[in-house]
Amino acid sequence: MKITDLHNKRVVISRTDSIGDVLLTLPMCAWIKSTYPTATILFLGKGYTKSVVECFDLVDEFIDWKTFENQPRVEQIACFRDLNADAIIHVFPNKDIATLAKKVRVPVRVGTSHRSYHLLTCTHRPNFTRKRSDLHESQLNHELLRPFGLIEIPSLEEISRAIAHFHAPNAHLPEFLSKALQNDGKGIILHPKSQGSAREWPMEKYIELTNELIKRDFTVFFTGTEAEGTSFRSQFPVHERVIDTTGKLTLDELITFISNVDFLVACSTGPLHIAGYLGINTIGFFVPKRPMHPGRWKALGPNVNILVNDPNCANCKKKGECNCIADISVERVIDLIND
Repeated sequence: MKITDLHNKRVVISRTDSIGDVLLTLPMCAWIKSTYPTATILFLGKGYTKSVVECFDLVDEFIDWKTFENQPRVEQIACFRDLNADAIIHVFPNKDIATLAKKVRVPVRVGTSHRSYHLLTCTHRPNFTRKRSDLHESQLNHELLRPFGLIEIPSLEEISRAIAHFHAPNAHLPEFLSKALQNDGKGIILHPKSQGSAREWPMEKYIELTNELIKRDFTVFFTGTEAEGTSFRSQFPVHERVIDTTGKLTLDELITFISNVDFLVACSTGPLHIAGYLGINTIGFFVPKRPMHPGRWKALGPNVNILVNDPNCANCKKKGECNCIADISVERVIDLIND
């Protein structure tokens, strides 16, 4: 394969999906910058992930895909041409984006061979599979860097060095939250929901955990969207050390907030990955079922702990319906917090 040199080139990384996926894509930027220090990296994503991308100091510019999506086709083409891109990497395949990149004649267009439309829209089509792989998502993303000279997929330890480039913003927190963070004892965030993107630990377990944490002088903060808060806030114990933040924080504020607590507990969702990047003591719930298993999706970071009820769960291995995550005990979480 002919190696494409990215020195002094403008490279678009296209990942227009969720926060966790975006975070596990950012280490690609570290490889590009270490190999081609004069490359300019543009991250094409959905607008709500902008705050996360802007925390990563190796990305030169964020581009909101929505500004293209809502334009007439002629203006889409003009706007995309104005990016002056020399290369685009379709980390999250999107037919419209792939078609636009070809239309404006981006010279190097990289996308997985497992999308039929890439046959017509991409110049390079690395052949690899995500679903059956034992590699972590962040490692699989690196497969798309082979046209630029990547020979061996980095280890998770090597990829995790990119975390040093992730910095929490200094957002001004709401007064109620700033005051609560000044309480004696430790602060812990419980993020029970995932907007349907992952298997979730039962809400009753979170409530049981909350009661145990109160006894240990923790201040317990619940995070999530307003809709999620509406679904579970009536179950909260009434206590001055239980704080509901659901629906009250911007993403900038949430990232800043996470950087100011001691622990975060969640399933496989965006805030889990944010906490891992920030070095917070992070506890994540997973099932061993492919492709949702922690080997593929665990958060990266120096203080991440993963809880699986049974790594050899028979139902998960058969790829049947299984909710074994519900059997993870509160005691196992407490043990990790007490370590």
